[in-house]
Amino acid sequence: MSAVNVTNVTVLDNPAPFLNPFQFEISYECHQSLVEDLEWKLIYVGSAEDEKYDQTLESVLVGPVTVGNYRFVFQADPPEAAKIPEEDILGVTVLLLTCSYKGEELVRVGYYVNNDYEDEKLREEPLAQVHVDKVQRNILADKPRVTKFPIVFDGESKPSENLGITPVSEDSEPATTTCVGNSTIIQVS
Repeated sequence: MSAVNVTNVTVLDNPAPFLNPFQFEISYECHQSLVEDLEWKLIYVGSAEDEKYDQTLESVLVGPVTVGNYRFVFQADPPEAAKIPEEDILGVTVLLLTCSYKGEELVRVGYYVNNDYEDEKLREEPLAQVHVDKVQRNILADKPRVTKFPIVFDGESKPSENLGITPVSEDSEPATTTCVGNSTIIQVS
């Protein structure tokens, strides 16, 4: 069993204008006291073609972390539209919420995000240049991708083997991905 388990993530303020902050209510449990803080990051994928357009919207350290259950609201500013290729502002992209310990990622929650004009007329006849103040984002909160990674926690000699997810086969990769559907809450055990 992992020392830290994310139990729920709820997307707040969704759908919302493109320029609104992102908000997530995150719940997690810790099964052993940790020496260092947990690092939470929110990353916006600006273009599927090139990682250089990815933007880390927020990175926060949360701690001290002792045995128990925790909940907090993680808020991040929207991406800087000027750093996204014009042709990639509208349409579908990805938002990644990650949690790391001592620089090692232990869980990643990925969401598809659809950015489009709220006004139907603008959707049918888009402007020559994208006006982000008229764009609405919709995080597809009912279809997240959750990936857990085995890492070494304090006092362990090897990564936690039991991540609460049954591997598909003996040859499966060390990170296991599951999709949780039809809910605005991610249930990870």
